[in-house]
Amino acid sequence: MEKWFNVGKIVNTHGIKGEVRVISRTDFTEERYKKGNSLFLFLPNSTEPIELKVKSHRTHKNFDLLTFEGYDNINVVEKLRDGILKVPENQLGKLPKGEYYFHEIIGCTVIIDGGDEIGKVQEILTPGANDVWVVKGKGKKEQLIPYIEDVVKEIDVAQKKIIITPIEGLLS
Repeated sequence: MEKWFNVGKIVNTHGIKGEVRVISRTDFTEERYKKGNSLFLFLPNSTEPIELKVKSHRTHKNFDLLTFEGYDNINVVEKLRDGILKVPENQLGKLPKGEYYFHEIIGCTVIIDGGDEIGKVQEILTPGANDVWVVKGKGKKEQLIPYIEDVVKEIDVAQKKIIITPIEGLLS
């Protein structure tokens, strides 16, 4: 079964010539939305994705504006609204050493370098200078772990294990 990864959501149309407004969920907009690339649209209440070829891409007021081959007016693209744009796993690029996709980190077990398990990464927040991992243990409240070198010492996505050295006051 194919794994799919979210790259954006079509939230509205833009103009009358087939452009759609997309809220992106990718760090690689130039790569994902490059002319000729295939994206797969998952519409609400639909089981099969629709393959779309990117015809053009530009940014406007915090949105990515896209057009697709064969979709050249507002009446046609109106039906695409609320659809989620995804790519299959084989389209994910190789990241540089020390960088990870969110899906690789979510679900990892976080362990203090002394051996105590804190819990599993449930989600990743991106508030500013660094990501923050939300870690939930059995019956414990959530712990917020900053993804910084001083704290995160080792990441093994194959073993789904992360070793940290907590700074003073980090864990409650």
